[in-house]
Amino acid sequence: MRLTEASVAIRPRTAWEAIDLGVLLARRHAGLLMASWALVTVPLFALLCALLWQYPGWAIFLFWWLKPAYERLPLYILSQALFGNTPSLKQALRALPRLLKPQLLASLTWRRLSPTRSFDLPVLQLEGLAGQARSQRLIVLGQRDSGAATWLTLVGVHLEIALWLGLVALFYLMLPQQVELDWSWETLIAASSGQWLWLEHLSNLLYVLLLIVWEPVYVACGFTLYLNRRTALEAWDIELTFRRLRQRLTGSAYAVLLGAALLLTQAPSAAWAESQPAASEQADPQGPDAPRLLKQPLTSQAARASIETLLDEPPFQHRETVTRWRLGEEKPAEEPKPEDVEAFLEMIKNLLKLGEWWKSLDIVAQVFEVLLWAALAALLAFVLWRYREWLQTFGERLGLPSRRKLAAPEQLFGLELAPESLPEDVASEAERLWAEQPRAALGLLYRALLSRLLHEHRLPLKQSHTEGEVLHLVEALQQQELEAYSRQLTGHWQALAYGHRLPAEALRQGLCQGWRELFGQERAA
Repeated sequence: MRLTEASVAIRPRTAWEAIDLGVLLARRHAGLLMASWALVTVPLFALLCALLWQYPGWAIFLFWWLKPAYERLPLYILSQALFGNTPSLKQALRALPRLLKPQLLASLTWRRLSPTRSFDLPVLQLEGLAGQARSQRLIVLGQRDSGAATWLTLVGVHLEIALWLGLVALFYLMLPQQVELDWSWETLIAASSGQWLWLEHLSNLLYVLLLIVWEPVYVACGFTLYLNRRTALEAWDIELTFRRLRQRLTGSAYAVLLGAALLLTQAPSAAWAESQPAASEQADPQGPDAPRLLKQPLTSQAARASIETLLDEPPFQHRETVTRWRLGEEKPAEEPKPEDVEAFLEMIKNLLKLGEWWKSLDIVAQVFEVLLWAALAALLAFVLWRYREWLQTFGERLGLPSRRKLAAPEQLFGLELAPESLPEDVASEAERLWAEQPRAALGLLYRALLSRLLHEHRLPLKQSHTEGEVLHLVEALQQQELEAYSRQLTGHWQALAYGHRLPAEALRQGLCQGWRELFGQERAA
């Protein structure tokens, strides 16, 4: 490992700075990383889809489970490119079989769900450690940056899910309208019908394409976390500083030696006369070299006693009284003191006062109980008032008596709804009018339908209702034949009333026959 040739600055960083460095490193080699990942994973996904065409869920699950095997190739590329030896795409693909050999089974079984997978992979692949040596190495490396590696995995999982769902939603929004018209949730959910399997495989393909962009970034961030931890443990930055200093001084070392030699040749000769030595200063009687300190008798016992005396005095003295439970001899019972008896009597009085106070709390509790029951009654009344129309509409179907009946509107959309205004045989009268007055015939059928819904089915129709709101009320009756006929007749009525499009002659038989099947030929009483 040639640290001087590293393409990034080797220095201690925080964990989040190391992750940011991984993103920048992945961006620098994005083309090679994405191309190598795509050439390995896309054909494998196509093979899994071909083998498991009837089981697209199992195909994408197996592809996801094999992710640790794909991650070894981006790590190989990044480790080589970091020190100036970037491999070509062909060289990286040739190295893949060799990279898959060590500990592949362990990576795909009990280590598969490790949250620090990207942080642990360099120990296996770059250092070549296994067994106990690998475990000890991971313990040392994981003392500081393992938490960041775990967060990297958790954030990566959520990012994958969010981006995948977004791409799937965009894909479904871009489907042609002809395909959407053929959809039914029963056919989409049914696993036995293989009509929509291609759509699920295409949705899974979006996840595969997403990993082409994200997985190299994930591996690069784990790799830079590993490098940052080794930099802190092995002091790579200090080593690089000394190497640069040595390189800088190597060129000037010869000049320094030559200059030193010249200075030694010019050394001065000995003087003819020596100067007189300076008079020695008198010794300080209070200094450390005074005779009173150097010649005093001192024994070890005296020194120990002196030290103990000093330690028993402030600021060295520190006494602490600790009280704790222990088994010991029982002390004889002492006679109660008058103060203790008075304190006991006072405690009894306080307890009696507490009982009186507790009785006063019963009144407070009763007040709160009344308030709670009042709130429950108010809530029940609000619910009944809020859904009063629903209860009135469907109360008769449940056998509940109706307290109040709304006055039925006499006209709706300008049509007379009274049963007396309708002929006895609505369908026959409509067939008679269809040849000469198709508008009157269709209006008669729609008017009779509204009359039956209002007077027989008790729908709470109002003059403010629209055709769509009437259909929503019919849908609530849960009668499929009536709902289908009402939608068909309402559509033709709207086309005639608002679009001025006359109904076709072919509709006469279907609408009149549908009326007879639903209501018969007798007019409602």
